Amino acid sequence: MARPRMFDEERALDAAMHAFWENGYEATSTQDLCTATGLGRSSIYNTFASKHDLFTRSLTRYIERMTADQMAILEDAEQAPLDRIRTLFARTVDTEAGTRKDGHSRGCLTVNTTVEFAGRDPEAARLVERDLDVRLAALRSVIAAGQTDGSITSKRPPEELARFLNTVVGGMRVAGQGGADRATLDATAQITLDALTN
Repeated sequence: MARPRMFDEERALDAAMHAFWENGYEATSTQDLCTATGLGRSSIYNTFASKHDLFTRSLTRYIERMTADQMAILEDAEQAPLDRIRTLFARTVDTEAGTRKDGHSRGCLTVNTTVEFAGRDPEAARLVERDLDVRLAALRSVIAAGQTDGSITSKRPPEELARFLNTVVGGMRVAGQGGADRATLDATAQITLDALTN
């Protein structure tokens, strides 16, 4: 008869997610994962099969949470379309300026994964691409609504503007990791919003 697991798997997965988010995949050792989760090597490998399996599960968990937060903002029918985008950028600035370690933010695990793997990991690439599709669809929808109600005056197609906004958000995450301060991130957000209304 198998022995029952004596730990909370969900809590361990959260701890591993934060370790990968902080350090990246390659720089997170098995010992780092043991320290973060409080588990021994055998418990980690018996539960998660491999470091890569634990990483993909951590990335999936991160994407589900972050995308849900962004969708809640972008689909908030009580806010005007442009205000939803403004809120998304304010949240990005708050996140990057508020989660500091030695003057740098952790950035975004999906952006970090894209940069670290650069398409070398098909499973991670599939997760990131699926997440991108969801976010772009939501951005396209809110931009089209803003163009319809006149709050977004740019004549560029919603698809192009959605990719532009997504790229800026990703760039802000990287800038935050590089040490950009709140004023710099706020200015980037404002310039982006100006591009939608000029």
